Amino acid sequence: MGHDKIKDVVIVGGGTAGWIAAAAMSKLLPPSINIKLIESDAIGTVGVGEATIPQIIRLNGILGLDEREFLRETKATFKLGIEFNNWGQKGDSYLHTFGDAGINLSNLQFHHYWLRHQAAQDEASENGLWDYSLHHRAAYAGKFAHMGKVGNTSMTGLAYAYHFDAGLYAKFLRRYAEANGVTRIEGRVVDTTLDDENGFIRAVTLESGESVSGDLFVDCSGFRGLLIGQALGVDYHDWSEWLPCNRAVAIPCETTSPLLPYTKATAHDAGWQWRIPLQHRTGNGHVFCDKFTDIDSATDTLLQNLDGKPTAEPKKLSFTTGRRAEFWHKNCVSLGLASGFLEPLESTSIHLIQSNVSRLIELFPDQGFSASNIAEYNRIVAKEYETVRDFLILHYFRTDRDDTAFWRYCKNMDVPDSLTHKIELFENGGRLYRDPDDIFRESSWVQVMVGQGIKPKGYHAMADRITDTQLSDFMGSVDKIIGKAVSPLPSHKDYIQSYIGADLA
Repeated sequence: MGHDKIKDVVIVGGGTAGWIAAAAMSKLLPPSINIKLIESDAIGTVGVGEATIPQIIRLNGILGLDEREFLRETKATFKLGIEFNNWGQKGDSYLHTFGDAGINLSNLQFHHYWLRHQAAQDEASENGLWDYSLHHRAAYAGKFAHMGKVGNTSMTGLAYAYHFDAGLYAKFLRRYAEANGVTRIEGRVVDTTLDDENGFIRAVTLESGESVSGDLFVDCSGFRGLLIGQALGVDYHDWSEWLPCNRAVAIPCETTSPLLPYTKATAHDAGWQWRIPLQHRTGNGHVFCDKFTDIDSATDTLLQNLDGKPTAEPKKLSFTTGRRAEFWHKNCVSLGLASGFLEPLESTSIHLIQSNVSRLIELFPDQGFSASNIAEYNRIVAKEYETVRDFLILHYFRTDRDDTAFWRYCKNMDVPDSLTHKIELFENGGRLYRDPDDIFRESSWVQVMVGQGIKPKGYHAMADRITDTQLSDFMGSVDKIIGKAVSPLPSHKDYIQSYIGADLA
């Protein structure tokens, strides 16, 4: 005999996490389920996660959002990748793009042909991997347009994500969710009532004295983890030994020209600085470790490296990188910062929210709260966090910088065995095996490995199936295809203005 169905879902906390959850559940779950979201206007949101990865397009598509309206409402721009400056060595720069370099040939990844081609050339004349990247060339030309594929070739077109104002996105989703029947309750949660027998959450009490009961609770309360941490006592796994940055200062500034279609991540002495171009402003922040610098110095570094006039006062944040020991415990599921924090180096925060909401909907419970469902959710989400963790660690660990104590620490730290194995595979022969739960494609790992200075000792034997002449012709044809595809593209700014029918400042 089955259990009763879930009737009432209570989301504690708004912001990006809360309203993504509300919007997705109101769209995909039956209308018989009552969804309530509690948030307080008096509690600010972190609101600095303004860069995304391409999976956000899937979320917007599932919700049925119109892209033009989304761009207008959130002041969004397009994003082709992230530029990393000063990470391997001072003066180094590479672009981690969302696309593949070159074209795969005969079931072998392009980078193996590139490695063979590179080995055959004089060092002074060798071409970098990014010379064969459509995304790289379009990004640095400041161009963008929707492009599904390149002409009649097998080369895929421009994969993209967005930069947007996270606060405006939350408001946009709030309007969507409320139109779908979600009830917003204004108030601050001050107490949680647990069932005496099984320890489940039965209700939360607001500062006004109002009690809000539910069957399933979703904790989107941010770093505080009001439900998952404070009420239910779920531990937090600290990953600071591998990702030591624990503070950030953020500030917007006036937008500058040209409007770049990529994020910038510039390494400093004890951390790194982000630059996110929006339609109406540029988002900036300095992520750092307070064991190696102080907040005043970090703020000065940020202010000295802005390329526009500040438009607000600096906003200071503290965090501990890591994750909950359990993301779903009893009848509570944590999302966003309540579930864990992986610094915004690769713009994964919003994706992890949407991915975890998707998992929750896939494994949506009844009032029996199956232990196997909960265990499967926790297994999948934990694996996803760990693969993202390893990808972020790679940027810090594989550096040749030893000019500051921070970088010496990163260079010499012990890293998870899972990352060590992946690095060794690539170093020995350019091989990479993508984990099914990894949100990053093989081309992403290749770009960051190469960008951080890892040079494989060899390439796959399959790359020797063609002659030297055929290889040279192949590489040359890839170069020409890219040049022909990029040349007619409009500027990023011009395309947005034409696409949304509005002039940008």
